[in-house]
Order: sequence, then structure tokens, then C-alpha cells
Amino acid sequence: MKKERNELLEFLGGLSMLVVGLFLFTNKVTVQTSFFSGTLAIGGVNINSGLVIIPLIIGIVLLFARPHSFAGKLITGLGLLIIVVSVIASTTIRLPRISLYEWILYLVLIFGGLGLLCRALFAGKDKGDKEQ
Repeated sequence: MKKERNELLEFLGGLSMLVVGLFLFTNKVTVQTSFFSGTLAIGGVNINSGLVIIPLIIGIVLLFARPHSFAGKLITGLGLLIIVVSVIASTTIRLPRISLYEWILYLVLIFGGLGLLCRALFAGKDKGDKEQ
């Protein structure tokens, strides 16, 4: 005789495991960016980080000069995209020295909670669980 599953309990347990694991992990991680402090290497070419804003400025000028031009909208969008990509590319994520126990605890909480969430959300009724 099979024991009936409680999907709500699985969902809440998985969600709490995932939230606690992500909270503990993100408290240990440090994030820093070097975007505004010098040069940015794109494709082997060193570019001053302030020069990345020039396509955005050109696009804004074109938008104000010719509001309905497709080129102005395209250059402005590409300028914004270049800025976002360059900020992300210059970001470093560092995890300080932690013990193996902490690392395993983070992995079990995050991926175990994710597994329980997926099981509660996506698992259908088994073929043997047909109501009679």
C-alpha cells in the first residue's frame, strides 16, 4: 500500500530549502565591478570605459533630431545594450574560503529544494494512483 503524497508540503518544503540555501550562499558571495575604473577589454582591444557611452549619446541625438527614424532607435538600443553587456562583463564574483561542509550544505539546500519544487509542480498522477 502506497502512502499518499502531500504536494503542498513538498512545495513549501522545497521553497523554504531553496530560499534558505540561496540566502546563505548569497551572504558569502562578494560582487565587485571594475567598469568605472579604467579600461575594458573587448575582443582583445582595450577601450576606455567612458567611450562605451558614445553610441548611446549618438542615438539620443538622432532620436531628438529625427524622432521617427529607425536608425536613431536602433543606435540608442544598441548603445544601451553595449553598456549593460560591458558592466556585466566587468563584474567579478568571488566566493571566499569556506569549508566543505558549508559547500555541501549550500548545494543540498539549493538543488534539493529545487528538486522538491519541480516534483511538486511538474509531477503528474502516477498510473497506479487511479481512483476506484
